[in-house]
Amino acid sequence: MDRFTGLTAFVRTADLGSFVAAGRALGLSPSAIGKAVTKLENDLGVRLVQRSTRSLRLTEEGRAFHERCRRILDDLDDAHESLMRTREAPRGGIRLSSPVVAYHFLLPVIPEFMELYPEIDLDLDFSDRIVDLIEEGVDIAIRSGDLPDSRLMVRTLRPFRLLLCAAPAYLERRGTPRCPRDLTAHRGIAFRYPNSGKLQDWPLRRPKEEPEPPIHHVMTCNNMEALCGAVVRGLGIGCMPDFLVGTHLRSGALVPILLDHLEMPGHFNLIWPSSRHLSPKIRVLVDFLGQRLFSAECQPTEGEGSSLS
Repeated sequence: MDRFTGLTAFVRTADLGSFVAAGRALGLSPSAIGKAVTKLENDLGVRLVQRSTRSLRLTEEGRAFHERCRRILDDLDDAHESLMRTREAPRGGIRLSSPVVAYHFLLPVIPEFMELYPEIDLDLDFSDRIVDLIEEGVDIAIRSGDLPDSRLMVRTLRPFRLLLCAAPAYLERRGTPRCPRDLTAHRGIAFRYPNSGKLQDWPLRRPKEEPEPPIHHVMTCNNMEALCGAVVRGLGIGCMPDFLVGTHLRSGALVPILLDHLEMPGHFNLIWPSSRHLSPKIRVLVDFLGQRLFSAECQPTEGEGSSLS
């Protein structure tokens, strides 16, 4: 096998974690992959992979070499894809994973995408479970929070606002808080992240010397739709993204509070495996969603019957 084959075998093994998975991706036997990696190590005079009966692990030299080689191979893939894009229209299937709540901002723009690219079929997976894109064959995912996986490429979408809201009936009973300290006399509905189990922080801006107000959470749930339903029914105050509560704000079913005391805009990321370079179909979806999502910011005003601009 030539050096290019050895580099490809090594990079895919490092990406996928085994000779078996790399062989499956490249259409070769595990033994052929193992021999190619061994020959590459012999040519370089450096051990790249520590082998055991149960697992493979990159050496320190292997990790550094892997990053350089992957960039080189990605550049070659990019050059090839650039040529192919001049000859073919985007077509085929795309598997997109996103949080359940994301259907609020995805479904309004998807019809336009399908009209523009009729030869692309979308498989939308709405789940709050964090999927492994590479192992589960997901082309693109929408995800918030930190993204420590170096195997992923990222495009950050424009931010959205996190709002504190309550039902008018609740505020009539309990009063409207005018500063964060007032929340100590109120009932909170908390969101618990499904994967970590941690409670969502409310985006309250306050002086550094002032501690976070203790909020009595009378209910917690790991589904943002359920949280919104509880707040609409007057059970307490909740923190929700603007795209989720927009309809309720326009109808007056919810009222935003403490707008002058909020910070920390939220954002989602589009992510895809770096080893799965942008094909025409994936590129057009990434570009489309990057342009369409959160193009207008929510700017509600406090008071009953608030509207979105």
